[in-house]
Amino acid sequence: MRVRTRYSAVSPGTELLVYRGDLPTDVPVDERIEALSGSYPMRYGYAAVGEVTEMGKEADDRWLGQTVFAFHPHETHFCRPPADLVPVPEGVDPAAATLLPTAETAVNIALDADPAVGERAVVFGQGPVGIATTALLAAYPLSNLVAVDPRSERRELARAHGATEALAPDAAADRFEPSAPGPEGRATDGADLVVELSGDPAALNDALGTAGYAGRVLVGSWYGDQPVDLDLGGRFHRSRVAVDPTQVSTIDPVRRGRWTRERRLDAAWTHLDRLDIDDLHEHRVPLSNAPEAYRRLDSPNPPVGTLFDHRVEP
Repeated sequence: MRVRTRYSAVSPGTELLVYRGDLPTDVPVDERIEALSGSYPMRYGYAAVGEVTEMGKEADDRWLGQTVFAFHPHETHFCRPPADLVPVPEGVDPAAATLLPTAETAVNIALDADPAVGERAVVFGQGPVGIATTALLAAYPLSNLVAVDPRSERRELARAHGATEALAPDAAADRFEPSAPGPEGRATDGADLVVELSGDPAALNDALGTAGYAGRVLVGSWYGDQPVDLDLGGRFHRSRVAVDPTQVSTIDPVRRGRWTRERRLDAAWTHLDRLDIDDLHEHRVPLSNAPEAYRRLDSPNPPVGTLFDHRVEP
């Protein structure tokens, strides 16, 4: 299938690692996806939406004109076999469809987090994945859901997407002050569930500091080859804080008997309805402006999300 791209979304977490040269050289980003199966240097992007304009002789002609999503880099046109294309459901805006990987990641995080009724949850980092995760966790019957981000505009977005509180990192440290437990443990303070999605290695210590007795910390950030220094003294061991990874390239083995990638994608399409697309695509630029767009993403005040509009001529 030959696809003419209409939009492609930037994944700031992964793509800034490439941009900064912080991507590990010995581990593929995601071997399931050809665009991410190599190592640095690599092409940017993996969320493209466009129309099928031409097909091979043996292809089903029903594909012609179909709006499709593909895990493919930022390119104006590309060719992929039908198995690599995901039809965009009727009624879904093509620009919104570029957020399918973001929504899928949030679904996978929620599956790994397995929130319980009445739990106290904290999400560190309110970039696109953080906002999508906050919006999804807001659908659970939690006692409270706290979003943490150093930027005030992102905290406002988190509130708009369902967070009951939105705090700067220093305020979060004051908000949750778990103490070292006694012999019987202590479950009345601290967070039950903490999800770290900031991309900042220093934030992981902040996340550990908010977890209460037997609290769970899920690390969704991918730090590339940036070192992470953890403070595992103090109350860490006595509080029995669990630190686990969550990553969209695999489904938890416990769930693989019932959950397939196709089922997870179906859930991701549903989750897209919970997201304000304009908020997550606040910076829309033509592909010809890519150098400037990445410089802005790497600045002290980056946009929440960047979308390349391939319909705009250079």
